[in-house]
Amino acid sequence: MGLLDGKVAIVTGAGRGIGRGHALLLASEGASVVVNDLGGDGRGDGNDLSPAQQVVAEIEAMGGRAVANGANVADWGAAEAMIDQAVEVFGGLDILINNAGILRDRMSHNMTEDEWDIVVNVVLKGSFAPSRFAATYWRNKFKQTGEQVNGVIVNTSSASGLYGNLGQANYGAAKMGLAAMTITMARELASAGVRVNAIAPTAATRLLGTVLKDLPEIPAGQHDPLGPDQIAPLVVWLCTDLAAGVTGQVFAVSGARIQLLKGWHPVTQLDAGDSDWSIQRIESVRGELLADFDNGLPVFNPQL
Repeated sequence: MGLLDGKVAIVTGAGRGIGRGHALLLASEGASVVVNDLGGDGRGDGNDLSPAQQVVAEIEAMGGRAVANGANVADWGAAEAMIDQAVEVFGGLDILINNAGILRDRMSHNMTEDEWDIVVNVVLKGSFAPSRFAATYWRNKFKQTGEQVNGVIVNTSSASGLYGNLGQANYGAAKMGLAAMTITMARELASAGVRVNAIAPTAATRLLGTVLKDLPEIPAGQHDPLGPDQIAPLVVWLCTDLAAGVTGQVFAVSGARIQLLKGWHPVTQLDAGDSDWSIQRIESVRGELLADFDNGLPVFNPQL
């Protein structure tokens, strides 16, 4: 008996790396899996269904059920069709893991319009589009039955988005947007019984290799703090009933540690009272306003 027996899951970007780990662990816990992967490179160029098909073959070899999907997740119609595929092939949908992403790194003063658009399109729209149609499916089911659906969405943010990282204005904006989208959709879907959370993973994948250079080689059989498969246990835990009540949260995760992250919050506060703000008034209280200001920037922290 697995923790997810009878459940149906979709994992986007599941042909390699972190997404592959999600798909395999979901299947090992009994879920039927739609393995989505366009099959492009780390920049989003090209397409090849074979990575998704290979993961399907691995799942079937362990006695599980899976089907490949080669859709571009940022394509509105293809995203809807992917949700429909899960329902038609496996009889429903319980879990959506938005993992697909690409990089087009460049400093902001040199970034092209195309480099901005394609990253935001794949990372942000490519997570919202499947979520939108999954949400519609669950809301309709809730309205029909009157019972909460126990659905799950897990989005994939990034430490480089939450902390900021040189050369990734496009990627960082999209990944920070995913954290905000997670909190918003968690509020919107709570009444229907859908939990929405996000992770900010760090693992040795094609994408991380563009950020961290000279990654160490770990001998076979030893614990690898950057192993892609180290991310899946937290994600699959979030998909099980063990995580009931956990929603609207963002977790940083690697093979080294797991952290619960919290977003923007007041550090100082000045109340206007009965007087209007003016430039001079603000200048007169700058010491109170900037009491904790150290003239520094958040440090990129990949959670190694």
